[in-house]
Amino acid sequence: MKSKIEMNIILPIYKHSFSNNLLKRIIKNKKMYFFDTGIITYLLKYSSSQILMNDTINGAILENYVINEIRMTYHNNLLEELFYYYRDTEKNEIDLIIDYDNQLHPIEIKKTTIPHDRMTNSFKLLDKSTRKRGNGCLLCMKDKIVPVDKENTIVPIWMI
Repeated sequence: MKSKIEMNIILPIYKHSFSNNLLKRIIKNKKMYFFDTGIITYLLKYSSSQILMNDTINGAILENYVINEIRMTYHNNLLEELFYYYRDTEKNEIDLIIDYDNQLHPIEIKKTTIPHDRMTNSFKLLDKSTRKRGNGCLLCMKDKIVPVDKENTIVPIWMI
């Protein structure tokens, strides 16, 4: 039997899928994230960071890390976490949608140092929403902040 401390460390957080329809938002599939990416890499038996960096799962682990960092910032500032993700049947996806000040702010998380503006194309899907789309960002491994266009910005992950 696992101790209470271990259970608290590996308890997942959930992010709801986004839909304009509140009922669909509640019943649709949730996406699961773990609090500690170190435990994930331990359970997957990675013996070094180089092995992790070359594995296909490293993007998912980076996404998990980024969402947890953003979540902790909200928690530490006593802000309500209204986080969603978007995925449709055509495989369009937005990694994180933050519902803040009655606007939807899309975020894409990529493990690249050379992002391109096409990585924010899926953000336009939120224009069909009844809510206004706010500014979005592409979080990646780039070393500085760079505007993509008037609505989106490339932000280095180390800045979160």
